[in-house]
Amino acid sequence: QVQLVESGGGLVQPGGSLRLSCAASGFTKSLYAIGWFRQAPGKGRETIACISSNERDEYYADSMKSRFTISRDKAKNTVFLQMNNLKPEDTGIYYCAVLFGPRLCVPVDVDYWGQGTQVTVSS
Repeated sequence: QVQLVESGGGLVQPGGSLRLSCAASGFTKSLYAIGWFRQAPGKGRETIACISSNERDEYYADSMKSRFTISRDKAKNTVFLQMNNLKPEDTGIYYCAVLFGPRLCVPVDVDYWGQGTQVTVSS
């Protein structure tokens, strides 16, 4: 049973940083990617970044490259999202997800979603 458990969300002031974690378990496929996506209030789900199981391939949405960094602790099968210089428009629910096989890092290609963690950027 695939499980993706996010943590690390919360309230942060503009300009601050947060580090989200996603603990993944319950799958044995060798080729997969784990990604971070977000959904702002009243908007659709959008891609932030994905990292492949081989750790060599990373993808970032263009608008996310400058302030967001995805990384992975392979031994713990945990993926992180470091978010810096946060802005009020970064407010939303942040989701971890797994994509099996060669897939594009887009919401429609996700196989399993985590439950999400709320990030609120406000003074």
